[in-house]
Parts: sequence; structure tokens; C-alpha cells
Amino acid sequence: MTPRIIVETYAAMGAMMDRYSTLRKITRAFLCNSLAIAAVAAALALLPAATPTLAADEAPSAADQNCLGCHGSAGMEKKLADGDVLPLHVAADLYGKSVHRPNGCASCHTDVDPTAHPPSKKEIKSARSYAIAANEPCKACHAEKFKQWDSSIHAALVRNGNPAAPTCTGCHNPHTAIKGAATKIEQTPCQNCHKDIFTAYLGSVHAKSRLNSAASFAPTCSDCHSAHEVKPISLGESPAAACLGCHAGALESHKKWLPNAGLHFEVVSCSACHNPDAQRKVDLMLIDSQAKVRGTEQIGVPLFDASTRSDGNGIDAQTLWNLLQALNRGDAAGKTIVHGRLTVRTGPQAHQLTAKSAALSDCRTCHRQGSEAFESVTISLVGPDGRRVGYGANTDVLSSAISINSVHGFYAIGGTRIILLDILLILAILGGLAVPIGHLFLGWFFKRFGYYHPHNGHSAGPQGGDGPKAA
Repeated sequence: MTPRIIVETYAAMGAMMDRYSTLRKITRAFLCNSLAIAAVAAALALLPAATPTLAADEAPSAADQNCLGCHGSAGMEKKLADGDVLPLHVAADLYGKSVHRPNGCASCHTDVDPTAHPPSKKEIKSARSYAIAANEPCKACHAEKFKQWDSSIHAALVRNGNPAAPTCTGCHNPHTAIKGAATKIEQTPCQNCHKDIFTAYLGSVHAKSRLNSAASFAPTCSDCHSAHEVKPISLGESPAAACLGCHAGALESHKKWLPNAGLHFEVVSCSACHNPDAQRKVDLMLIDSQAKVRGTEQIGVPLFDASTRSDGNGIDAQTLWNLLQALNRGDAAGKTIVHGRLTVRTGPQAHQLTAKSAALSDCRTCHRQGSEAFESVTISLVGPDGRRVGYGANTDVLSSAISINSVHGFYAIGGTRIILLDILLILAILGGLAVPIGHLFLGWFFKRFGYYHPHNGHSAGPQGGDGPKAA
């Protein structure tokens, strides 16, 4: 090989090596930059979510911002020993607008030491037990409201171990509570548990009025049941007690067209007429007349026993009579009585009320033989938690002669026909007519056939007839 060729070969090889070296430098730089970008992205992903920008009057305190540094991360939660999950996320923007923001996190979470948080170990048995324990901080500021709740059916259910009964935080999220929010229908917390009733309420004249006008005073759930001291409406003075709170003049207006309006208000629930499409029933309520309460455990045990002996056919007239005899024995005579009322069969039907122009006003709906309203009967009492417990009854408890004394306080003309009473009434009418008719007939008969005997010196001749004649 000549020197010239060797030189040219080495020159070509040198140029190629230079291009390879340059390519390696570019590749190395690209890889380094890519790794740096990935590292930065990973670091950003591990950082807590940035706290949203808030107005000056909504910004949490410096101490609360430290809490939100972790708890502001979406999806933060704690897995408990029982397999349940306790949410720990607090939305910073909503917390900044809540009524509790000025109080600060530490005012409620008094068991938390910020200098040693999170603790190495904190045992929480269940999310339910944590929610019940969370009632205590609420009581510190809201003592009166807590006292009302403590006497409610909700508290009674909590004490009985009902896992769905609402506690304070079940209705009020402490981190997002805004004053007056519950007055808006769509934010009513009752719908979380009472979905079927709330859906029926949305179709009522009350909800439609509320939704169509911000100035409407139509009732929401708390207006009839109260917000904290929630009681079953069956514990009220009468079925119409809640309605008369707003419709104070209803009784007087009904007196203009409805016979015995006062009696109807006492034994007929408003929804029985103001929900014309509802299914109706007669509820015979056992009442302790001396204690003025609608049923006790003393009544409930024998009532339950009587129901179990009915073989699924419902408590009959004889069983009801025996039950009342047993409950009213000795010194308890007359203590337990039956108070009947006509009502709707389900809770949703009681809340889907129509405008008064569509309400039932035809007396024949109920006051006729075979009326649908009297084909379903229950015997009920108030259970230990305040809720009414009903047991099925045979329809003969309304129409049997044995029931005359048992349900004497509930009798609908034409609707509850006791055949024996009909027979006695007919006999009484016939007996009443027989006396004057018989007297008139006998008077005519004696006069006609000469068996008339004068008195007080009147003439002795036959009056009104020829009388017997001598042969």
C-alpha cells in the first residue's frame, strides 16, 4: 500500500471516529436530561397537593395549613383493622368557607399532638365507633342541639346499636359545614337515609312550591319533624298535629262542608285524603290511657305473642278481645285501649301530598260497604326506640260482634258493618214501630167488632159498628 493511500485511509477513519464521539456525547446528554426530567416529575408527584388559592377571609390559619399539607391530598385515608376505611381528606377550599374554619382544627381534634403526628400507633376499632366518639366535640359548643338530638329517635337508634342511625357528622360534615345550607332542598341530609320518602316528597305540593320560588315557606323535612329532636309523627297529639302547625284554619274550613269535621281530624290522617292515589289502611293503636303514651313494652310482648299464634292470618277479633282482657286485668282495668285511625300504608305515600283541589272529598270513598280503605288492618304500638311497630290483623276485627267493645271508638258508617248491630238496629226500629201500630190496630179491632167498653159515664152503645145482635 502506498503512503498516499495509507494517509487517506487514516483520515477517513479519523472523521468517522469524530462523528461517533459526537453521537455518544449527544446520546449521553439526552439520557441524562431524560432522567432528570423523570426524577423531577416523580418528586412533584410525591409532594402534597397544592392548597387552592383562597380569599383572605377564607384562608386557614398557619397551624391549619400545616394540617392541610397532608390532609389536603385527595384520596387520603386510613385502613382500619376491621377492613373498613376511614377517609382523612379535607378539601381546603370548602374548609375555608365553613363555619368551623375560625375555630381551627385543634378545637375539635383535642386528642392530636401536632408535634407527634401522625402517631406511631393509634387504634381505631371501626369507622362507626369513630363517628360516635366524634359527637363529644360537637357537644362542647352545641350543648342545646346535642340535648335535643339525645332525646330523638336517631339517638335511640344509636344506643340500640343501629349501624345506620345518624350521628352529628352523619348529617353535618364538620369540615364543610355552611350555615343555612340544609334549608336548600337539594342539600337536605335526610335524603341520605330516607331516599324513598325524600323522592316522594319531591313530587308533593310542598316541594314543588319550594323549588319554584325562593320566597316559599312550604315545609321541608325539619319543619315537620324538627332538625335535631326528631320524633315519629305517630307520637304527636293526633295525625293532623304537624299539618295544623301551618294550616291553623283547616278545621274551620272543613266544617263548612264536612260533617263531624272534628272527629274526622282525630281519626283520619291528612294524607289519607290529600294523597288520592295512596293505598289506605286502618291502624288500631294500642294506647296506655293512664300514662298517656301510645303503647309500652308491657303491651308489646303479649301483642307479639298473639301475632305469632295467628299462623300468618293476622290477629282476629277473638284474639284481640283476649289480649285486651289480659292487659286490663285487676288493677289495670281500662288501662289499655284501642284508638283507631284511617291512614296510608307507607311512609312515602304520607309525604306525596297533592294540592287541596285534588284531595278526596267524596264521602262514598270510605263510607260504603267493601271500601278499599277497610281491607287492610294493623294493630300497632310504639316500640322502645319510638317507632311504631305494626302487626297484621284480620279484617273481621272491624266487623265482628266480638269487637263491639274492643274497637267501639272506631266505627265508620257504611264502611265497617257489624252485622249484629245491623240486626239489632232493625229489630229496634221494628219494635219501636210495632207499639203504636199495634195500639192503633187493637183500637180499630175492638171498635169494629163491638168490644168497646165505655168509661167515665159515656154511653154504653157500640161505637163505630153494629156489634153482636140477638138471634
